[in-house]
Amino acid sequence: MKVCISQLNSIVGNIDFNHRLIIKAAKKAVKDKAEVIITPELSLTGYPPEDLLLNKDFLKQSDFFLEKIAKKNLNIKIIVGHPVFVKGILYNSASVIFKGLISRTYHKQTLPNYGVFDEKRYFAEGNKSLIFNHNRKKIGLLICEDIWADEPLKDLEKNGVEIVICINASPYELNKRNYRLETLKKKFLKNNITLIYVNSVGGQDELLFDGASFAFNNKKLMVELPQFVEKTLTIDLDEQLTSSNTLQSEEALFRGLSLSLRDYLNKNNIKKVFLGLSGGIDSAVVAVIASKVCKNVEAIMMPTQFTSNESLMNARELAKNLGITYKVRKIDSLVRSINKTLESDFRGLETDITEENIQARTRGMLLMAFANKFNGIVLSTGNKSELAVGYSTIYGDMVGGFSLLKDVPKTLVYRLAHYINSQEEIIPRNIIERPPSAELRHNQTDQDNLPDYQILDSIIDLYVEKNLSVTDIIKSGFKAQEVKKVVKLILNNEFKRRQSAPGPKITSKAFGRERRYPITNKFS
Repeated sequence: MKVCISQLNSIVGNIDFNHRLIIKAAKKAVKDKAEVIITPELSLTGYPPEDLLLNKDFLKQSDFFLEKIAKKNLNIKIIVGHPVFVKGILYNSASVIFKGLISRTYHKQTLPNYGVFDEKRYFAEGNKSLIFNHNRKKIGLLICEDIWADEPLKDLEKNGVEIVICINASPYELNKRNYRLETLKKKFLKNNITLIYVNSVGGQDELLFDGASFAFNNKKLMVELPQFVEKTLTIDLDEQLTSSNTLQSEEALFRGLSLSLRDYLNKNNIKKVFLGLSGGIDSAVVAVIASKVCKNVEAIMMPTQFTSNESLMNARELAKNLGITYKVRKIDSLVRSINKTLESDFRGLETDITEENIQARTRGMLLMAFANKFNGIVLSTGNKSELAVGYSTIYGDMVGGFSLLKDVPKTLVYRLAHYINSQEEIIPRNIIERPPSAELRHNQTDQDNLPDYQILDSIIDLYVEKNLSVTDIIKSGFKAQEVKKVVKLILNNEFKRRQSAPGPKITSKAFGRERRYPITNKFS
């Protein structure tokens, strides 16, 4: 039996485009003599449609294009994910299309309502399994979360299915590919069912889908499609294939961040990007990725009296290595002008972080001016560690339309930099080796006010992602003073994170839609 796995990069809301994408994949599958083609969860509308699902015209358009796919009357069974609104109830569904008809429709039974998911806001749960016959084989259909719950799969097993097809829109996280495979292998250990797992691929605002669709039977992996690549592949389930596409973690992350930025730019019709190139490691990594996915990248160095010659040389060398447009715009005169304006108001007060932030906000203002004037977007360059503890300036280095490293801890930024340089030294070595600094005053380093990043990132991981208490973190071996300081900074800077640009989720708990903390709260 020949089956076509099609991990598609749908565009949320562009149902016409998505239906043509499905038809194109189906025609390829027919040419490859496949009998069934499988597309991802909500492949017709894109995932997640969010409050578009509350728009009746959106749902009518989905129905219209589903019928158009059926009317093509292609000689193949097509499994399409789409919403269904029936008798006043909305379902997350999948239909089997064959011989010009929508022959069977399944409603997702297990709705995730955690992390980035809030499907119960929109959908009702289905209550019936779907089993269809093909070539004398019983095939069961599931949607994403159904495969992780017990009852939907048990019901299919009880009814003697031989093949389970699960369509998914499963977001990427570090090491999640391995978790999916190993967990589902154990889940299918006691039976002899073939599993075909088809996942979405592509960037959608804060979410990133990695594809990595696969099929296995007899507890062995038959085939795995590549991560972060839109691909349609026909396989023969009667052959013992062994094809895997495992990536090392840093390479997978680099490809994922690249796809996330590329899709954000392309799907929003953005042709030009600007970023502040400081001579530091964060802006260097962002510049590398931007140069890989966009032809029109402009990096701007905005030095002050506190900017070292090292930073100037590093930024210039990096821009030259990448072949991107590079400008230097000194901002000392602008900063002095602002300070002069405030002189009478601040008379008698010590110079402090206020004056430092004026420098950062001046840079942000210039970057936004370039983006406005030349119809582009500013890429924020802050990382998760900085956002966690507020080591970033709101309306300053936080300005921008997309924050590529928003969920990437500082220690992981360094690992990305080493990966980038593993084949060729693109990022000047001095950028990686020198102590990180915002350079807002003389001889400043990040560790003047923060623990070493290895310690900081470990505390952030335990508190934010593992949800451990301060007491438990201290018991695990960290200094009480450092833990209390970091946690206080995390809690005090929620207001900043609420105003930050969107960026791709890559950890198990990203700030924003996944970690929703009240700004105003007195819990301690």
